[in-house]
Amino acid sequence: MTITIRLATGDDVTVLVPLMEAAIEQLQRGFLDDDQIESSKAIMGIDRQLVDDGTYFVVEIDGTVAGCGGWSRRATLYGGDHSGGRDAALLDPTTDPARIRAMYTHPDFARRGVGRLVLEACEAAAAAEGFATLELMATRSGRPLYETHGFQPVEEVEDASGGAPVPLTRMRKPVTATAR
Repeated sequence: MTITIRLATGDDVTVLVPLMEAAIEQLQRGFLDDDQIESSKAIMGIDRQLVDDGTYFVVEIDGTVAGCGGWSRRATLYGGDHSGGRDAALLDPTTDPARIRAMYTHPDFARRGVGRLVLEACEAAAAAEGFATLELMATRSGRPLYETHGFQPVEEVEDASGGAPVPLTRMRKPVTATAR
């Protein structure tokens, strides 16, 4: 099994959107009910700003796109192109945490290290730009991965902007010395 990671390009979007939809639909089962999954589709998804900024990664396993995710130096914490409340303001790495964003693994490739690889690449890239802290908004299905990677919960919230309230957890962690 050959696993590679690379920066996403605009050409990847047509493959990433259905991957994200499959991840939301299938990997949230057991954590959310049907209405919450539908609501998740309305509040999550592709954020082309990350691709344009060169901060979004694609993971391939044996040449097949298996997952994606990125980080951001911008204020938006989560959501896709279609989400409201987005803020493109640049963060100050000396005072603000970098954002880990839009992490998705295709269900056929779950539990094979895709998320871990993306998190490591994001942390190293954010550290290289001087960020000392990382922050993300975790779904219930993603939270165990983030906790394993050292993120700690700081706030429990619900987002009902897509219909049914979706439980989310804001999490943070310091950038590790090895990533800097």
